[in-house]
Amino acid sequence: MDDPFEILGVDSDADDADIDEAYRRRVMETHPDQGGSVRSFQRVKDAYERILAMENGESGDADADDAETTDHHHDAGSRVEYLNYEVIADREWSLDDDDLFDAAADADLDSVDYGEFLVEPGETLLEAAENRGFAWPYACRGGACANCAVAVVEGEMTMPIDHVLSTEMLDRGIQLSCIGAPTTAALKVVYNVKQMPDLDDLILPPYRFERTQSVD
Repeated sequence: MDDPFEILGVDSDADDADIDEAYRRRVMETHPDQGGSVRSFQRVKDAYERILAMENGESGDADADDAETTDHHHDAGSRVEYLNYEVIADREWSLDDDDLFDAAADADLDSVDYGEFLVEPGETLLEAAENRGFAWPYACRGGACANCAVAVVEGEMTMPIDHVLSTEMLDRGIQLSCIGAPTTAALKVVYNVKQMPDLDDLILPPYRFERTQSVD
């Protein structure tokens, strides 16, 4: 098995900050949208997860970790009600408004900005959105940035790894849609929250974000 530290390009005694920085760099270098390959990109993700597992005293078996993560998905799928953060900013609403989603439902918004879809077992939130025809923002797909971040207003999500979001952000319900999946039957999320000031330092150059109509 390849040395995970060698794959990331760091010494085996590197501290957490150096490992995280190396992971973010290698994710960008190997991403298929930037001329890399799916295989190289997956090797980087697996290497990082193996290092995390070793630090936590676990086996570092990526396949076992993936299987464990899948078990956390809601077995019957999850119904997700979504709202675009741009709408909140444009209408001067607030994430803290108790009637935020009621207001969105009454606002006759385009389906790009507000609606519902089902997240099937085994799908991340971002995958589910894309599989239903939406183009939500993302950059690395590896949990190395906050481009894909969402704010969970109601319900719960799980993430297999996190090294970019602070405890304060997590407490506020900020999650990464590229690696996160619902664990409750219903979920209300605000997507495109990368525009929030607190996330500025965690944004990477995006590969795409088009306000397109759902195919559903």
